[in-house]
Amino acid sequence: MHDAAEDLSAHLDLAKATRPGREVQRVNVDFPVDLLRAIDREAKRIGVTRQAFIKLRLADTLANLR
Repeated sequence: MHDAAEDLSAHLDLAKATRPGREVQRVNVDFPVDLLRAIDREAKRIGVTRQAFIKLRLADTLANLR
């Protein structure tokens, strides 16, 4: 069916679907207030949430370390 490009959605339980390697673990991080204000300003400027901004910057930084 897949090779014939047929719709397989009726055969999937999307409520139980996972993305391997993309599990989430919650962490708590304390930031100085001045840093948080700067993060919030930049997040607002680019139109994302604080959490999204932090994740984007961390991912970019880690990618550039390789």
